[in-house]
Parts: sequence; structure tokens; C-alpha cells
Amino acid sequence: MSSFNKVIVMGNLTRDPELRSTPGGTQVTEISLAVNDNYTDSQGQKQERTTFVDITVWGKQAETLCRWKKKGDPLLVEGRLQMDEWNDKQSGEKRKKLKVVATGFTFVGRGGSGEGGGGGGGGGRSQGRPQQGKPAQGKAAQGGGDFGGAEGGYDSYATSLPQGEGEEPPF
Repeated sequence: MSSFNKVIVMGNLTRDPELRSTPGGTQVTEISLAVNDNYTDSQGQKQERTTFVDITVWGKQAETLCRWKKKGDPLLVEGRLQMDEWNDKQSGEKRKKLKVVATGFTFVGRGGSGEGGGGGGGGGRSQGRPQQGKPAQGKAAQGGGDFGGAEGGYDSYATSLPQGEGEEPPF
């Protein structure tokens, strides 16, 4: 039997990302996105509910995210679902938590702040879908920060960022 495990979620960071390293030296950050859902209830009243999604980001992507994003910034994340299981230290009970492991992300504009493409996930390129295997370059990088595909485009994009130039990302 075949299966398919892909998640695309967009929301706002609930806290500043913090970069950590594993004992083997791999970079990692744990983030949480607040995702708002607007709906009309049975009485015709408009309602809003917020879902908090926990996400793990690894490697160069984690470094890039920690460098350029902070609490409240919007972010579009692509990834896969993963079930974490552990034993609670205090009660000894088995615990489970469903989370997203990021395979890529796109910086999304913050409205009037001038970042990215002003709210377009990708600045009009490829309808918000990442370019497969191509790092963003030149004028294309100004749109909204699409990352390349899982075949290595993410790493090459993250390493193409200039080091320590200005406060805002170059795209």
C-alpha cells in the first residue's frame, strides 16, 4: 500500500526561533506557527479560531530561519507529519505529539513593512510552490524568497545569502 505525507501550513511565528545544535553538530530549531481559521457558526456569527502547529527545522534552513525571522513574522512551511513518542519523566506515562518536520519554507511579506513581495508567497513565481532544485538568484530573489526543491536547492539557497549585510533579508 502506498502513502503520501505532505503538509503545507502558513501562519505567524509564536516566538523568536532559537538555533541549537545536536551533539553531532547538526543545526536545529523548534518553532510554532499560529494558524488562524475564520468561519461562520450555526447562528451566522463570524468566528475565528487559532491552531498552534509545532515544527522542527534542520540544517541550513534552521540557520536561515533563525537569522531572518522573529516572533510575529508570517511564514509558509512545507513538510511532513511525524509522531513523537516519549515517556513523561514525572508521571511515567507514554506521551505522543504530532508535529511537522519542515522540508522547506517560504518567507511571506508582512503587509506594509516592505519585506518580500508584500504578502505573495513567492512574489508571483510558481504560485507559491518552491522551484525544484533552483536557488533563488538576482531579481527572482526579490520576490518572496522561494526555496529550491528537496534535491539540494534549499542548502544552496541558504548558503548563497550574504553574511551580515543589513537587517532585512536580500529578497
